[in-house]
Amino acid sequence: MSTINHKTVNHHATHKSELIPGVSLTCIETDKFKTGCITVNLISTLSRETASVNALLPRVLRRGSAEHPDMERLAAALDDLYGARIEPIVRKKGELHCIGFYADFPDDRYIPGGESVLEKTVKMIGEILLSPSQGFSPVMQKELLRGDYVESEKSNLIDDIRAAINDKRGYSIDRLLEEMCRDEAFGISKLGSESETLKITAESLTAHYRKILACSKLELFYCGSAKPERVETALRSALQNLPERTVTELPKTNIVFDPVTSEPRRFNETLDVTQGKLTVGFRLGSAMKKPDFPAMIVFNAIYGGCVTSKLFLNVREKMSLCYYASSMLDKHKGVMLVASGVETSKFETALEEILRQLESVRNGEVSETEFTSAKRYVASSVKSALDRPGGLEELYFDSALTTVPYDPVELSQMVQDVTPERVANVASGIKTDSVYFLSGSQSESAEEEDCDEYD
Repeated sequence: MSTINHKTVNHHATHKSELIPGVSLTCIETDKFKTGCITVNLISTLSRETASVNALLPRVLRRGSAEHPDMERLAAALDDLYGARIEPIVRKKGELHCIGFYADFPDDRYIPGGESVLEKTVKMIGEILLSPSQGFSPVMQKELLRGDYVESEKSNLIDDIRAAINDKRGYSIDRLLEEMCRDEAFGISKLGSESETLKITAESLTAHYRKILACSKLELFYCGSAKPERVETALRSALQNLPERTVTELPKTNIVFDPVTSEPRRFNETLDVTQGKLTVGFRLGSAMKKPDFPAMIVFNAIYGGCVTSKLFLNVREKMSLCYYASSMLDKHKGVMLVASGVETSKFETALEEILRQLESVRNGEVSETEFTSAKRYVASSVKSALDRPGGLEELYFDSALTTVPYDPVELSQMVQDVTPERVANVASGIKTDSVYFLSGSQSESAEEEDCDEYD
């Protein structure tokens, strides 16, 4: 074992190690939770050719293992582990595609007789992930992933891709990114596309499975009270059949500093909707040359990331231009989005005011109340995440993939140290790239949608 770091902050002991080349483990040791969690993440570069097969793969693997040959027996085995869960995960971080499994289970301290649920759960993860590579999993048939499982999960994945249009707010965000980043991997959905999914066969998925096991970076995360040595031993045993690996470094996200054109591009679409969806895409620009993540997060909260933000209080509440208005950041890619619901007749006025509020932050027109409320909101959001095993894992996973890694448990204090000058510096380099408007032919509805809050 090669230990990279061991740090204790706020009752969390963090241990980082490399189990084998290309396989890194982060243990967040804490006794504050009654459950523990483990994630196994295979990380590769997001691309149109592999997005669908990546998204499909963990679904097919989750159908069974050598010891538990179908979903019913796998579910029964998990029930025997006091309701442990193992679920497929697909995440997109910047232009990285992260697939694998999330498991949560009761902490051994709360199990009668001290049964070792951790080791048994880890063993099951290893079986689900690796037994097909040995050719003895029921998920395999004649050295291929089972065709009936592949077709069944293809149908489920296509249903999920098609269902995205039912959430018009999420759909408008996806469409903006697709158009704004058409020539960049960031514009690709983490689920891939229906057309690419339809092309997948048992042969092509099996070939991809073998390739991604050998060539992707593996990042493992554990959150719970077990000692790191115990977690390492369990995972080393579960992953002992990994094929020889050729990749040991994380792929990189391509950061684009400037908009594609000098003037913001506009994209319009019409669907059967009762409320227009205005989505604006920005490049963070110079702020990404030497990223100041705490200041970025505070800026986002001030601008549109919470209910005390300028977009919420001014564009939505005071001026009644939007049914909702909020901003969100992808600090891996250096992209910011503003999502809003507007009447068609107020589209131009709402867009103008959204941009004017950004200019006010650039100019330092942020009151002490706005600044304090934003930092309080961010600190509360971080604390809320730290109070859940899954939230803690997400923070550490997110940090591990950033260009400038930070310690999540120190983030609250880092946010408190942010100054108005640092926020204005983040805002100064932001440039408008694209505007997307989804309109409909139905009569406008004054029904409001809740404003989501983003970090």
